[in-house]
Amino acid sequence: MGIRTVPQGYAYTVERFGRYSRTLSPGLGLIVPYIEQVGKKVNVMEQVLDVPSQEAFTRDNAGVTIDAVAFFQVLDAARASYEVSNLNQALLMLTMTNIRTVVGSMDLDQLLSHRDEINERLLRVVDAAASPWGAKVTRVEIKDIVPPADLAGAMARQMKAEREKRAAVLEAEGLRQAEILRAEGQKQAQILAAEGRKEAAFRDAEGRERQAEAEAKATSMVSDAITGGDLAAANFLVAEKYVDALRAIATAPNQKVVIVPIEAAGLAGTLGGIAEITKSVFGDGGTAKPARSVPTVIGAAERP
Repeated sequence: MGIRTVPQGYAYTVERFGRYSRTLSPGLGLIVPYIEQVGKKVNVMEQVLDVPSQEAFTRDNAGVTIDAVAFFQVLDAARASYEVSNLNQALLMLTMTNIRTVVGSMDLDQLLSHRDEINERLLRVVDAAASPWGAKVTRVEIKDIVPPADLAGAMARQMKAEREKRAAVLEAEGLRQAEILRAEGQKQAQILAAEGRKEAAFRDAEGRERQAEAEAKATSMVSDAITGGDLAAANFLVAEKYVDALRAIATAPNQKVVIVPIEAAGLAGTLGGIAEITKSVFGDGGTAKPARSVPTVIGAAERP
């Protein structure tokens, strides 16, 4: 009668003549028979308290159904036994009341997206209220928040509209980016084309400058030869220009038949001048052939 075995995870209170005396920890415990007796067998392990579903209204008057669960542990068996008559029922009512208080202080959108904040606020309030009872509330979790059916449909339509809006915005942004890239490409192409034209014009101008320098040098040499009394140089220059003019007439794109009259005496004189220049260049060792007679009319040159 004086020996009590306390299992692990429990604590027994000992009452002497109906008054709390001490607490027996897990293991072997001794009491005085007939004078002392075991009062309450308290579970000191962490326990789960299932909070039933309840209706609550948010700050914007939206009714929701909330399920929650709470975890608590008894730290002081004597206070949990004698400070409150039913600890589980007291914690349940305390949790349900504070859930309604927290839900009533938040809007529906905030309620659905801030569960961590709700859990923290509930834990802080319920734990402070359960502290005098020798219990420690470790966690309070919201399991589910169910809005009304019509409100859920409206939220679904709102979500669909928001998704479609995002899709349209992304599509417009993609088209805008494509147009920008296309314009940048055209701009770069035009810049490169302009640079190419600039370089080509610079090269053409440089070529014309070199050609003009060569022609000026040749003209200067011919002029010096004429000044020195060498008329054959003048005849060579005239013959060259004459032949170039005939070539230009013969190769004109808008002519198919060209009739060119040529005086034999003038052409013979020109050819004679060319022969004199050749003789002066190569010396007397070269024998110049006599010029052949040229008919007055060369003929008609027909081009396809």
